[in-house]
Amino acid sequence: MASAPTEFRGVTAVAKANVYFDGKVVSHSVLFPDGSKKTLGLIYPGKFHFGTEKAERMEIIAGACQVKLDGAPAAISHIAGQAFDVPAKSGFDIEVTSGICEYICSFIG
Repeated sequence: MASAPTEFRGVTAVAKANVYFDGKVVSHSVLFPDGSKKTLGLIYPGKFHFGTEKAERMEIIAGACQVKLDGAPAAISHIAGQAFDVPAKSGFDIEVTSGICEYICSFIG
């Protein structure tokens, strides 16, 4: 898998944070000239469920997590340098047991 980008040029960063689960998941939106959007975020220890409207690709850029897609039989571990895809109109549980998990979420659908 190609490595995750370390920076984005020529984008608009939205200053207002997206804050979930009492601040245990925080992200900022990045808007691209072509109309696409990504979020850059942090997940603190805990277990959280997210629903999706559009398909998403989650790239883990630091830390580790366990992810169980809705309908999947079991959770799968992901570490920095790995990614997982979430289908549109579904969801996933994500758990971080220690440290902070950093991610890039790309909306692909």
